[in-house]
Amino acid sequence: MLEPVAIGVDLGGTKIDIAIVDSSGKVRERQLLKTRVKEGPEAIVQDIAETVQDLRKKETNGEFYGVGVGVAGQIEKETGVVLFAPNLSWNNFPLQDELSDLLHLPTWVINDVRAATWGELLHGAGEGCEDVLCLFVGTGIGGGIISGGKFLIGSTNTAGEIGHMTIDLHGPKCTCGSYGCFESIAGGWGIARRIQEVLSYDPAGRQELLQFKKDEKSTFTAREVLEAYKKGIPAAEKVVEEVKAALVAGVSNLVNILNPEKIILGGGIIQGLPELIDVIHKGVSKRALKTPAKALQIVEAELKDEAGVIGAAAYAMQVYSKQGFLKQ
Repeated sequence: MLEPVAIGVDLGGTKIDIAIVDSSGKVRERQLLKTRVKEGPEAIVQDIAETVQDLRKKETNGEFYGVGVGVAGQIEKETGVVLFAPNLSWNNFPLQDELSDLLHLPTWVINDVRAATWGELLHGAGEGCEDVLCLFVGTGIGGGIISGGKFLIGSTNTAGEIGHMTIDLHGPKCTCGSYGCFESIAGGWGIARRIQEVLSYDPAGRQELLQFKKDEKSTFTAREVLEAYKKGIPAAEKVVEEVKAALVAGVSNLVNILNPEKIILGGGIIQGLPELIDVIHKGVSKRALKTPAKALQIVEAELKDEAGVIGAAAYAMQVYSKQGFLKQ
């Protein structure tokens, strides 16, 4: 008897991660490719379709249940239309229908953070839990919320835009047009912005940071700031301390509002500085209300960079089979 498998696609602004995943969450085959954003959505769809077909040829022991695609953007629930994906410069693109027609496989498109949340919930750090918050701190900040075993999706399928929760009323301008958003302070792009601001009045600090540059670009990346922080560079320490304070404040707010049993933290910033988990846990125990914080677990995501493809594939299998403990 053939084992159920699905294709998971994690579509980002710089790379596309595509994998065949089995029902236990194991990645069987995987391929990475660059996202040809400048060549438009049709080129990206073609790249995905060709790669999926190549991977399918390598899988001889599985029964394909469909394709799940996680996209960093706002998705229309019923149709899988990508309403807005800023990193791809997409508006109202019918990705689900386009891929389904090309692949002749059932295809479902969801938000990328929700896909990663599915992965952690079914095959990672959230396995067996029904009240979970997954918080991914990378270039931006995104969240997936499970309450009572059910995804919170909101009236327009956009619940979980945690990165745009206001942390500082007088904070920096965000890419969304508002000010003081969570990710404008604690996300990767916010860290990169802030270090430039700090170094504008600290020439000595700029010289100290130059040793951590990975390329010749004039601007510093969040990763370089984290490396400098680990080496005790004062300018980097200043920025990271601000990030810590923002993360504690933001997570404390979420604990008070959502009362999860477990918070799963992932993304490049967390992976780059794992000590943030302990900092957040201690900070939340002091700042959040005592009852929701009392038995709260705060843990690191287990699936790392495979969370997106594993979760997207798991979602496809769940929808296809209409099984699983999550309420549909």
